[in-house]
Amino acid sequence: MSTMDRRILKSQEAIKSSFIELMLEKNFDKITIQEISDKANVGRRTFYDNYMDKYDLLDKITEEHINELKRRCEAASHLTFKDANITVFEYLKSNDSFFSTMLGSSGAPSFRSLFLEFVIEELQGEVDTTQGINKGLSKDVILKFLGTAIVGMMETYFTKELPEPPHVIAEQVGILLDRNL
Repeated sequence: MSTMDRRILKSQEAIKSSFIELMLEKNFDKITIQEISDKANVGRRTFYDNYMDKYDLLDKITEEHINELKRRCEAASHLTFKDANITVFEYLKSNDSFFSTMLGSSGAPSFRSLFLEFVIEELQGEVDTTQGINKGLSKDVILKFLGTAIVGMMETYFTKELPEPPHVIAEQVGILLDRNL
């Protein structure tokens, strides 16, 4: 990797982390490019060399996290929901600032929709309505129900409404999924 590439990556990381820090402090709509640039210690030109605007920045950060979650889900596809959930929650916890901001009240509303879409997509192949416990039920209803429940539990975790540590929540949500799919 060239020095130029490392410099670009370093600037991008500084911009992303500064943006997330600002989102912890204030509402997304109130954040300016100047504030992001100042906090990241980069010029506005550097910001615009990497991102079209703060919406593009948010989209890129979101895409990176969703892609990493997809990768982790793929890697854990042979595990029970309980064990797979622990893997996912570990990632969420290691990126606490981003997810607590996005799933908290000051987050961008579009993130919750994208996140729910991701969760439903991951559950898609697990729902069988031809036999077993879910025989005859609507696959769409099951997916929306479980997806909303999972996202709701993650929101509850990140807003600190549950006193349990993340591995306990992950295990119990996984057990509930194993029971219902």
